[in-house]
Amino acid sequence: MNSDSWGATLPRQWRALRTAPASGPHNMAVDALLLEAARDRSFAVWRTYAWDRPTVSFGRNESVRNHYTPASLEAASLDAVRRPTGGRALLHSREVTYSVTMSIGDDVPWQVAYGAINQVLVEALRALGVAATIVGASPDDAIKPDGPLCFARPSRGEINVGGAKLVGSAVWRERGAYLQHGSILLENDQDHVARARAQVLSAATSNAEMDAAAVTSLVQCLPSPPTWEQVAEALEGALRSRLSHRHAGELSQAPVALDRQVIERHEVRFRDPHWLWRR
Repeated sequence: MNSDSWGATLPRQWRALRTAPASGPHNMAVDALLLEAARDRSFAVWRTYAWDRPTVSFGRNESVRNHYTPASLEAASLDAVRRPTGGRALLHSREVTYSVTMSIGDDVPWQVAYGAINQVLVEALRALGVAATIVGASPDDAIKPDGPLCFARPSRGEINVGGAKLVGSAVWRERGAYLQHGSILLENDQDHVARARAQVLSAATSNAEMDAAAVTSLVQCLPSPPTWEQVAEALEGALRSRLSHRHAGELSQAPVALDRQVIERHEVRFRDPHWLWRR
């Protein structure tokens, strides 16, 4: 993607939102609310958040019933939730989670938004001292939803350091609105997901899916790793810089309305076992 296309196709007015650590269903419900509201808003929202317990999130259309069970997740001391976005399983634990929600025109390819947001992520990581790069030019060779774990290997368009994946992202687009959210690893705990799969699959199969060389974290990348707050500040700083210096835009700290009743409505779906184990 040509980064100059941002100003012509993506919002220039943004708001920053940081939310307290919460459960998987609550976190996904907030992102679903922000997605629902995005098509009618004049601004986009950059949210940074965390999880109150180690939680595996499954992709919207990921096949999990033959790879995990409630017992295997409990044995690994993991909660689970199914995301409203695509992609494959990843563990949210010692990490920084971001989400972006915005209106998007029908004539704008989702790859444009994906590429623009990933460029902000890369610039934030470089500001922290990480030699991050984007794999390939676009995410047009996405891994199938029943493929390997999210952090098993980087695919085109994703962010890596020296060939190892540092950021896992997923997207969803519906009726003029776009959601992208993802995980920036402070430390690498993704092998816990592989162990949960190993309760159901053969250990050899599960271990082969999670090659340690394919995953990295900020602890591994930097001699003095940043805190959660420092990563959040770097993300907002990179977005603010890109907006103000290149696209005559603005990142505001003005409040973002979060309707409790709407969040609770979405949370019912994300707590429903039929949604979690639907595939």
